[in-house]
Amino acid sequence: MTQSPEFPHDRLRDEVRLLGALLGEVIRDEGGQDLYDRIEAVRRASVAYHRDPASDDASELERLLGELSLDQAIGLTHGFAAFSLLANVAEDRAGKRRAQAQAEAGERADTPEGVLKRLAQAGADRNAVRDLLAQALISPVLTAHPSEVRRKSVIDRTTAVGELLDGCDRDGIACNAETLKAALRRQIVILWATRLTRASALVVQDEIDTVVDWLQRIFLHVAPAQLAEWRRLLDAPDLTPFVRIGSWVGGDRDGNPNVDADTLRAAFRSQARAALGFYLDEVHALGAELSLSIDLTRVTPELAALAQGSGDASIQRADEPYRRALSQIYARLSAAHPALTGEPTPRPARFDAPAYDGPDAFRADLNILHDSLVRTHGAVFADDRLARLITAANVFGFHMATLDLRQNSDVHQRVVADLLKVAGVCPDYAALDEAERLAVLARELASPRPLFSPYADYAAETLKERAILQAAAEALSTFGPQAIRTHIVSKTDAASDMLEVYLLLKEVGLYDPADPGACPIQAAPLFETIDDLRAARATLERVLAEPSARAVAEARGVQEVMIGYSDSNKDGSYLTSGWELHEASRALLEVTRAAGVRLQLFHGRGGAVGARRRLRLLSGAGPARRHRRGPHPRHRTGRGHRQQIRRAGSGPTQPRRPDLRNPAGLAGAAVRRGLQRRARGRGRAPVGRLDEGLSGPRL
Repeated sequence: MTQSPEFPHDRLRDEVRLLGALLGEVIRDEGGQDLYDRIEAVRRASVAYHRDPASDDASELERLLGELSLDQAIGLTHGFAAFSLLANVAEDRAGKRRAQAQAEAGERADTPEGVLKRLAQAGADRNAVRDLLAQALISPVLTAHPSEVRRKSVIDRTTAVGELLDGCDRDGIACNAETLKAALRRQIVILWATRLTRASALVVQDEIDTVVDWLQRIFLHVAPAQLAEWRRLLDAPDLTPFVRIGSWVGGDRDGNPNVDADTLRAAFRSQARAALGFYLDEVHALGAELSLSIDLTRVTPELAALAQGSGDASIQRADEPYRRALSQIYARLSAAHPALTGEPTPRPARFDAPAYDGPDAFRADLNILHDSLVRTHGAVFADDRLARLITAANVFGFHMATLDLRQNSDVHQRVVADLLKVAGVCPDYAALDEAERLAVLARELASPRPLFSPYADYAAETLKERAILQAAAEALSTFGPQAIRTHIVSKTDAASDMLEVYLLLKEVGLYDPADPGACPIQAAPLFETIDDLRAARATLERVLAEPSARAVAEARGVQEVMIGYSDSNKDGSYLTSGWELHEASRALLEVTRAAGVRLQLFHGRGGAVGARRRLRLLSGAGPARRHRRGPHPRHRTGRGHRQQIRRAGSGPTQPRRPDLRNPAGLAGAAVRRGLQRRARGRGRAPVGRLDEGLSGPRL
């Protein structure tokens, strides 16, 4: 944006005034002069009262509001709501400018530059950072939020306004003020005429669409760029991608009867549609760019073979091996699109080719191109668009985000009881005590015989749960082992709650009694109430004493456990909750150490608890920002263990969460504190995985 007084790009107040003035013009033209005058009168009275309530009482404001008819009140509310949305755009841009300035000055601890600067001051070298990040995993987890009322149409309009202003900043003096005004006014007209709230209740597909849109707009671009920055600063071009995205949307059915097998499939189809659409666009763009001719360059034998095997018969591209290879890659992606997404490819290939059966083959072909470019032309191609596409394929695969499953233990108990009763194994499973339940479950987990019969009658709940797990098995077969890795069990208070999950997984072929360690999904207990937290040690000890659960944990190397902040806070007060969470975390770590596996703690922080600022009680208590500085010193395992962080962000907080816009930066504080401790000899590597829900999954 130009530096003229009308369009200063570095002052929040002037930008708010610009957007407010344009909105005022739109209200006058679209809503009429009378509505505009009423909104202005209320605005002036509100400002006067806010600035000096002692000398200007609220009587004038009360009079203006009291005179409004219903239609006038609706128009006024709509006007102020639209203004707030536009002001938020300006505030977000101001925040980004401040963050950018801090990053350039090396003052942000959550950026690669800031982390390395602080580590250097603490005496840690970059080799230590490379070693730690080579073993790290950062996994932001996006959760559903049924109270999200904003429509995607509204989010799209405010995003468009922000992009127009951002574009003018990039253009600098080339940005035409009148052209910008006209473009902004067009978007504001659409926003004004758009219904801001939903006319009906949210359905699961709405939640899926919102989260996928967020992943598509932010993570697909930011994650590869962040990794490229770490690689550049650390001079580590082969640094393994350490960001994996997670989601609960479509798999979290605890308390939501609308989540079923169809929504699970819909979630993966929607995610795959976004991922493959991005890949197709990038491959298409690379095809337009890489016009290198075989008459003017050399290529590797692998690239020559890939180009030779292409179905591209165009005479114009006969001497362009990279374009021929990219045409083949595009055709194979295009062929995979319908089966993975349930929809035809938006821009079909010009010729038929066999579909990719998974992301590994796609990445392998891209690596052939990249290797040929780097080997024949050098480092100029080492970190380019193709390299970032390869990184994106490594991070997102075809599934885009790993989906967690979640269900209440009471549901599992009823379903298992139904299966056992119909199969004639146990007439009343619910009446058994814990030892008897474990004995029954252990026998069934050791038997290859399934309980379910397609010819028997079952409760609707049983059929629904089985169908969901069948859909999970299909997703794993289609998208690979990263598609689903964890089944969280809410309200866990006994070891049988975990074994019931493995029994249900056995019914759909995911748990094999002959090879239990090969089970692709691990059952993870969620300890929520004070009593559950106090019993967590005994419960997990009993779980890991069972051969089935122990085999899965040993094969994976970790046992994941989720601890709930919201319910424990409501159950026992903030202070008691913080203490019991801390004590449970220590106890769980001791149990997993004794079992020879690592502990993966998932901190499920409810919004009210995570937002508190008054107390910072030991580990796991106090505001979420404490955990951004790294795990508590007591949450550690031995040297060489892989550091992993999962962080959950829910519904309304996501679009304005700077930490979720910077997924690789989530590692910064934990890396800094971990290496500082190592440098000072104060401790060992942090716990295998710190899973932290900042604004709160539904607990």
